[in-house]
Amino acid sequence: MGSSLVILKQLRNLAAAALVVISPVAIGAPADDAALRAAYDAYQAGDALKYARLAKKLEGHVLTPWIDYWRIAMRLEDTPNKDVLTFLDRQANTYVAEMLRGDWLKVLGGRADWTEFERQLALYPRDDLEVRCYAVLMSAEKGQAVNFADLDWMWLEPAELPTGCNKLVERMLDDEKVTVSDVWRRVRQLFAKGQITAAKTALGYLDKPDSPDERLLVDAARQPKRVLERLPRNLDKRATREVVVLAVVRYARNEPGAAAKVLEQKLATQLPEADVRYLWGRIAYEAAREHVPDALKWYAKAGRLDEDQLAWKVRAALRAGDWDVVREAIDRMPPVMRHESNWTYWYGRALAAKGEAVGSRAYYLRIAGQTDFYGLLAAEELGYVSTLPETLYVPTEADVQAASQDQSLARALELIRLGIRTEGVKEWLFSVRYFDDAKLLAASEFARRQEIWDRSIQAADRTVRSHNFALRYPMPYREVFTEYARAYELDESWILGIVRQESRFITDARSAAGAAGLMQVMPRTARFIAHRIGMRNYQKKGVSELNTNVTLGAGYLRLVLDQLGSEVLASAAYNAGPARARRWRDETKPLEGAVYIETIPFPETRDYVKKVMANSVFYAALIKNQVQPLKPRLGSIAPKTGADSSEDELPE
Repeated sequence: MGSSLVILKQLRNLAAAALVVISPVAIGAPADDAALRAAYDAYQAGDALKYARLAKKLEGHVLTPWIDYWRIAMRLEDTPNKDVLTFLDRQANTYVAEMLRGDWLKVLGGRADWTEFERQLALYPRDDLEVRCYAVLMSAEKGQAVNFADLDWMWLEPAELPTGCNKLVERMLDDEKVTVSDVWRRVRQLFAKGQITAAKTALGYLDKPDSPDERLLVDAARQPKRVLERLPRNLDKRATREVVVLAVVRYARNEPGAAAKVLEQKLATQLPEADVRYLWGRIAYEAAREHVPDALKWYAKAGRLDEDQLAWKVRAALRAGDWDVVREAIDRMPPVMRHESNWTYWYGRALAAKGEAVGSRAYYLRIAGQTDFYGLLAAEELGYVSTLPETLYVPTEADVQAASQDQSLARALELIRLGIRTEGVKEWLFSVRYFDDAKLLAASEFARRQEIWDRSIQAADRTVRSHNFALRYPMPYREVFTEYARAYELDESWILGIVRQESRFITDARSAAGAAGLMQVMPRTARFIAHRIGMRNYQKKGVSELNTNVTLGAGYLRLVLDQLGSEVLASAAYNAGPARARRWRDETKPLEGAVYIETIPFPETRDYVKKVMANSVFYAALIKNQVQPLKPRLGSIAPKTGADSSEDELPE
């Protein structure tokens, strides 16, 4: 800690300067920007009269398709079919037409206008849950054969069902096509995902004699331990038995060990074998996510496992070093899942651990050409170095000019410029979805020239054969990162890897949790670091300013790196907090860095750390023209120690 404090104190002058650095000059906004924003706000508020008045000022605007879409979307249910068809014809092959068609299909389904619904369904390319439900309902209403037993895509949806799906369920109930087992299967799925309100909705599908006691159900959701300590007597009744199963599922989410004890000592002889095996699967899954050593023992007692449970069985086996179980669990995955890069890599490692060199090499070769985390690791297992791909494509001026003439791309970037980012991103994704590599890189360069860094990266990231890693891994504000990397004695490529993942270099990025700026600094963290380095006149509103943000973000990185001693742990801490990063280590033995990362319980953080570390490899290659293999960079993660509690408290 001493060295970092010295560094931090040396930065006071830099920090003070950061507060007065002038932000980049804003591009002058066109006169109708204010009217467009006001019109969008009126649309969001559902104020059709105000919207109509403002829209008149925007004739001929580049966003005319959106202006027309917002107008019609506000009153879609009351709009005559001919007017909707006119819009769809005029805006054919645009994102707004596709979006409106999806919205309209739901209106048509709600009206039971099956003639028009069927016509529009044939023109709709998306797989939308509610539209799909209406399509099945249409078939039933027309007297066509419907396989009601083949609706897992609806029953296993882990959230409240939309209106169209509820209408389909009502029809199925009328036709007596919903079984008690269907309902309880859905309820179990929802309880396991913590979707209690949706589970109660699903229980409404049951007739009263098949329904559980409402008070017992509430206790199972809120106080599962209480239900399991005082088991109801009538376990011969399915509804009661199912609520007890739900109580174990809920209890296991926070106390897998205690849930296992209850199952083994109290319930194993009172529940059907299928229910017991189901519960062992749920307990093992929750235990694996908590890194409980007994998880594999409980998995051995489980029945059929779903994809999430299989994934965590592999992860538990990785932490235990049990390569036989790694291999067995991956073998049981569905083919599409089994061929994902992470499981391909770990299957190769499992083969290698058993001395099957030829087989392991074949698995590594499947993904070694990929430029993601596991592609890099597989290449290194084969003895290849992690270098930038040889194929480099630089878009020509003609290519970029063509991209600038693409009206969909222009609309996307205009929406983003105006701060209507969500819609702008959707328009962009629609526009580039079928682009080849040359067009993707031209679009990337077009966005780069307008400093829309996230869209530039997104397009460059999608190339398959012809790549441009300068576009894929840009370095805007390079002088700032270089300065603070040197001042804080941090690896610049690592800082850039974090910023690329945190904000995609969007200076005014702000998360729902309140994280702000390039390095997505949380308010509490900003105050802590500002105080730590003696930043005078710190103000919360200035956190997004470029130099201030990098000062605070890099300062926090320095502190967590000093405390945790590893870029992997510090990256996890930057995303999920230092306490969690520490807690995810093994109790007694070192963990290979890649194993630690793969077994991070939070999917977002797991993906984040993989991408940050892979980003760092490529930034190092671009900055230093040096090969820095990924695996040594990941290193080994030391086990937990008693000294952790004495470390300085860092904000989460």
